[in-house]
Amino acid sequence: MSFSWARVAAIFEKELRDYRRNRFVVIFTMSVLPLIFVAVPIVSLFSIKVSVTNAKLETSIGRSLLYLLILPAIIPSVLSAYSVVGEREQGTLEPLLTTPIHSEEFLIGKALAAFLPAVAVAYAIFGIFLGAAAAFAHPAVVSAVFERNHLLTQLLFTPLLAGWSIWVGIAVSTRVSDLRAAQQLSVFASLPPVAIVALFSFNVITPSLGLALGLATALLAIDGLAWRVVAAMFDREQLVSGTRS
Repeated sequence: MSFSWARVAAIFEKELRDYRRNRFVVIFTMSVLPLIFVAVPIVSLFSIKVSVTNAKLETSIGRSLLYLLILPAIIPSVLSAYSVVGEREQGTLEPLLTTPIHSEEFLIGKALAAFLPAVAVAYAIFGIFLGAAAAFAHPAVVSAVFERNHLLTQLLFTPLLAGWSIWVGIAVSTRVSDLRAAQQLSVFASLPPVAIVALFSFNVITPSLGLALGLATALLAIDGLAWRVVAAMFDREQLVSGTRS
Protein backbone atom coordinates (compact mmCIF):
# COMPACT_ATOMS: atom_id res chain seq x y z
CA MET A 1 0.00 0.00 0.00
CA SER A 2 1.53 3.30 -1.11
CA PHE A 3 1.74 6.50 0.89
CA SER A 4 -1.53 8.45 0.71
CA TRP A 5 -2.00 12.15 1.36
CA ALA A 6 -5.72 11.47 1.65
CA ARG A 7 -5.08 9.41 4.78
CA VAL A 8 -2.75 12.12 6.07
CA ALA A 9 -5.58 14.63 5.57
CA ALA A 10 -7.95 12.35 7.48
CA ILE A 11 -5.56 12.20 10.45
CA PHE A 12 -5.07 15.98 10.20
CA GLU A 13 -8.82 16.69 10.26
CA LYS A 14 -9.41 14.25 13.12
CA GLU A 15 -6.69 15.90 15.17
CA LEU A 16 -8.18 19.36 14.62
CA ARG A 17 -11.58 18.07 15.75
CA ASP A 18 -9.96 16.69 18.90
CA TYR A 19 -8.34 20.07 19.56
CA ARG A 20 -11.68 21.84 19.27
CA ARG A 21 -13.19 19.47 21.85
CA ASN A 22 -10.32 20.10 24.25
CA ARG A 23 -10.97 23.27 26.25
CA PHE A 24 -7.38 23.51 27.45
CA VAL A 25 -6.15 23.62 23.86
CA VAL A 26 -8.78 26.07 22.60
CA ILE A 27 -8.97 28.44 25.58
CA PHE A 28 -5.49 28.44 27.07
CA THR A 29 -2.97 27.18 24.50
CA MET A 30 -4.46 28.90 21.43
CA SER A 31 -6.02 31.98 23.07
CA VAL A 32 -4.85 33.03 26.54
CA LEU A 33 -1.19 32.03 26.18
CA PRO A 34 -0.62 33.97 22.91
CA LEU A 35 -2.27 37.07 24.40
CA ILE A 36 0.06 36.88 27.39
CA PHE A 37 3.09 36.49 25.19
CA VAL A 38 2.14 39.50 23.06
CA ALA A 39 1.09 41.70 25.98
CA VAL A 40 4.43 41.43 27.78
CA PRO A 41 6.62 42.53 24.83
CA ILE A 42 4.21 45.32 23.89
CA VAL A 43 4.30 46.73 27.43
CA SER A 44 8.09 46.36 27.42
CA LEU A 45 8.26 48.10 24.06
CA PHE A 46 6.30 51.12 25.26
CA SER A 47 8.45 51.41 28.39
CA ILE A 48 11.69 51.80 26.42
CA LYS A 49 13.24 55.23 26.90
CA VAL A 50 14.41 56.69 23.61
CA SER A 51 17.26 58.46 25.41
CA VAL A 52 19.10 55.18 26.07
CA THR A 53 22.10 54.11 24.04
CA ASN A 54 21.71 52.04 20.90
CA ALA A 55 23.08 48.97 22.68
CA LYS A 56 20.49 49.20 25.45
CA LEU A 57 17.76 49.86 22.89
CA GLU A 58 18.73 46.74 20.94
CA THR A 59 18.83 44.68 24.14
CA SER A 60 15.36 45.84 25.19
CA ILE A 61 13.89 45.12 21.77
CA GLY A 62 15.67 41.77 21.64
CA ARG A 63 14.13 40.83 24.98
CA SER A 64 10.69 41.74 23.68
CA LEU A 65 11.11 39.76 20.46
CA LEU A 66 12.43 36.75 22.38
CA TYR A 67 9.03 36.41 24.06
CA LEU A 68 7.47 36.05 20.63
CA LEU A 69 9.91 33.28 19.65
CA ILE A 70 9.14 31.28 22.78
CA LEU A 71 5.55 31.04 21.54
CA PRO A 72 6.24 28.84 18.46
CA ALA A 73 8.25 26.56 20.73
CA ILE A 74 5.59 26.14 23.42
CA ILE A 75 2.32 25.93 21.46
CA PRO A 76 3.31 23.06 19.13
CA SER A 77 4.99 21.17 21.98
CA VAL A 78 1.72 21.21 23.95
CA LEU A 79 -0.32 20.20 20.89
CA SER A 80 2.03 17.44 19.73
CA ALA A 81 2.28 16.00 23.25
CA TYR A 82 -1.43 15.26 22.87
CA SER A 83 -0.89 13.25 19.65
CA VAL A 84 -0.50 9.74 21.11
CA VAL A 85 -1.34 10.17 24.80
CA GLY A 86 -4.61 11.88 23.88
CA GLU A 87 -5.61 8.98 21.66
CA ARG A 88 -4.74 6.57 24.45
CA GLU A 89 -6.83 8.49 27.00
CA GLN A 90 -9.81 8.57 24.61
CA GLY A 91 -9.47 4.85 23.93
CA THR A 92 -9.03 5.47 20.19
CA LEU A 93 -5.33 4.63 19.86
CA GLU A 94 -5.71 0.88 19.34
CA PRO A 95 -8.51 1.14 16.74
CA LEU A 96 -6.55 3.84 14.89
CA LEU A 97 -3.28 1.92 14.81
CA THR A 98 -4.93 -1.30 13.68
CA THR A 99 -6.29 0.40 10.55
CA PRO A 100 -4.30 0.11 7.29
CA ILE A 101 -2.50 3.40 7.73
CA HIS A 102 1.24 3.93 7.40
CA SER A 103 3.16 5.07 10.46
CA GLU A 104 4.51 7.93 8.33
CA GLU A 105 0.96 9.01 7.42
CA PHE A 106 -0.01 8.95 11.09
CA LEU A 107 3.02 11.00 12.16
CA ILE A 108 2.81 13.55 9.35
CA GLY A 109 -0.92 14.06 9.89
CA LYS A 110 -0.36 14.62 13.61
CA ALA A 111 2.62 16.90 12.96
CA LEU A 112 0.77 19.08 10.45
CA ALA A 113 -2.18 19.44 12.83
CA ALA A 114 0.19 20.92 15.41
CA PHE A 115 2.43 22.83 13.00
CA LEU A 116 -0.06 24.83 10.92
CA PRO A 117 -2.18 26.31 13.77
CA ALA A 118 0.89 27.02 15.91
CA VAL A 119 2.77 28.84 13.15
CA ALA A 120 -0.37 30.74 12.11
CA VAL A 121 -0.90 31.93 15.70
CA ALA A 122 2.78 32.86 16.10
CA TYR A 123 2.82 34.92 12.90
CA ALA A 124 -0.50 36.57 13.82
CA ILE A 125 0.87 37.55 17.23
CA PHE A 126 4.03 38.90 15.61
CA GLY A 127 1.85 40.93 13.24
CA ILE A 128 -0.09 42.36 16.20
CA PHE A 129 3.20 43.29 17.85
CA LEU A 130 4.44 45.05 14.72
CA GLY A 131 1.13 46.84 14.28
CA ALA A 132 1.15 48.08 17.88
CA ALA A 133 4.75 49.24 17.51
CA ALA A 134 4.06 51.09 14.26
CA ALA A 135 0.96 52.76 15.66
CA PHE A 136 2.04 53.79 19.15
CA ALA A 137 5.80 53.46 19.72
CA HIS A 138 8.39 56.20 19.30
CA PRO A 139 9.80 56.44 15.75
CA ALA A 140 13.29 55.49 16.96
CA VAL A 141 11.89 52.34 18.59
CA VAL A 142 9.82 51.55 15.49
CA SER A 143 12.90 51.85 13.30
CA ALA A 144 14.80 49.43 15.54
CA VAL A 145 11.90 46.95 15.68
CA PHE A 146 11.56 46.87 11.89
CA GLU A 147 15.31 46.40 11.42
CA ARG A 148 15.98 43.68 8.83
CA ASN A 149 17.78 41.24 11.13
CA HIS A 150 14.96 41.26 13.69
CA LEU A 151 12.34 40.56 11.02
CA LEU A 152 14.48 37.84 9.46
CA THR A 153 15.02 36.12 12.80
CA GLN A 154 11.30 36.06 13.56
CA LEU A 155 10.13 34.95 10.12
CA LEU A 156 12.86 32.37 9.62
CA PHE A 157 13.06 30.71 13.01
CA THR A 158 9.35 30.56 13.86
CA PRO A 159 8.55 27.50 11.69
CA LEU A 160 11.91 25.87 12.46
CA LEU A 161 11.40 26.11 16.22
CA ALA A 162 7.86 24.80 15.77
CA GLY A 163 9.17 21.82 13.80
CA TRP A 164 11.66 20.88 16.49
CA SER A 165 9.02 21.19 19.23
CA ILE A 166 6.58 19.00 17.33
CA TRP A 167 8.95 16.06 16.85
CA VAL A 168 10.09 16.30 20.45
CA GLY A 169 6.46 16.40 21.60
CA ILE A 170 5.46 13.38 19.53
CA ALA A 171 8.51 11.43 20.74
CA VAL A 172 7.58 12.17 24.35
CA SER A 173 3.93 11.34 23.67
CA THR A 174 4.85 7.85 22.43
CA ARG A 175 6.77 7.11 25.63
CA VAL A 176 4.64 8.73 28.35
CA SER A 177 1.20 7.53 29.43
CA ASP A 178 0.05 10.67 31.26
CA LEU A 179 -1.02 13.70 29.24
CA ARG A 180 0.04 16.33 31.75
CA ALA A 181 3.49 14.76 32.17
CA ALA A 182 3.85 14.54 28.38
CA GLN A 183 3.03 18.24 27.97
CA GLN A 184 5.43 19.33 30.71
CA LEU A 185 8.30 17.25 29.36
CA SER A 186 7.61 18.41 25.80
CA VAL A 187 7.67 22.09 26.75
CA PHE A 188 10.92 21.62 28.69
CA ALA A 189 12.59 19.72 25.84
CA SER A 190 11.47 22.24 23.20
CA LEU A 191 13.31 25.20 24.72
CA PRO A 192 17.05 24.51 24.00
CA PRO A 193 16.91 25.84 20.40
CA VAL A 194 15.40 29.06 21.78
CA ALA A 195 18.70 29.65 23.59
CA ILE A 196 20.44 30.02 20.23
CA VAL A 197 17.87 32.54 19.09
CA ALA A 198 18.27 34.37 22.41
CA LEU A 199 21.94 34.96 21.58
CA PHE A 200 20.77 36.73 18.42
CA SER A 201 18.09 38.71 20.24
CA PHE A 202 20.52 40.02 22.88
CA ASN A 203 23.30 40.63 20.33
CA VAL A 204 25.64 38.20 22.07
CA ILE A 205 26.10 36.84 18.56
CA THR A 206 26.25 39.63 16.02
CA PRO A 207 23.35 38.92 13.69
CA SER A 208 24.02 38.75 9.99
CA LEU A 209 22.19 37.34 7.00
CA GLY A 210 24.78 34.62 6.40
CA LEU A 211 24.92 33.50 10.02
CA ALA A 212 21.13 33.47 10.35
CA LEU A 213 20.77 31.40 7.18
CA GLY A 214 23.51 29.04 8.36
CA LEU A 215 21.89 28.43 11.73
CA ALA A 216 18.48 28.09 10.09
CA THR A 217 19.89 25.47 7.73
CA ALA A 218 21.40 23.60 10.69
CA LEU A 219 18.11 23.70 12.56
CA LEU A 220 16.28 22.50 9.45
CA ALA A 221 18.69 19.55 9.23
CA ILE A 222 18.09 18.83 12.93
CA ASP A 223 14.33 18.89 12.32
CA GLY A 224 14.77 16.39 9.49
CA LEU A 225 16.92 14.16 11.67
CA ALA A 226 14.38 14.40 14.50
CA TRP A 227 11.65 13.25 12.08
CA ARG A 228 13.69 10.17 11.16
CA VAL A 229 14.40 9.38 14.81
CA VAL A 230 10.74 9.69 15.78
CA ALA A 231 9.67 7.56 12.82
CA ALA A 232 12.17 4.89 13.89
CA MET A 233 10.92 5.04 17.49
CA PHE A 234 7.29 4.65 16.44
CA ASP A 235 6.46 1.00 17.23
CA ARG A 236 2.81 0.29 16.47
CA GLU A 237 2.78 -3.12 18.17
CA GLN A 238 4.30 -1.72 21.34
CA LEU A 239 1.82 1.16 21.41
CA VAL A 240 -1.15 -1.17 20.85
CA SER A 241 0.02 -3.61 23.52
CA GLY A 242 0.60 -0.70 25.88
CA THR A 243 -2.93 0.50 25.24
CA ARG A 244 -4.34 -2.94 26.02
CA SER A 245 -2.37 -3.23 29.22
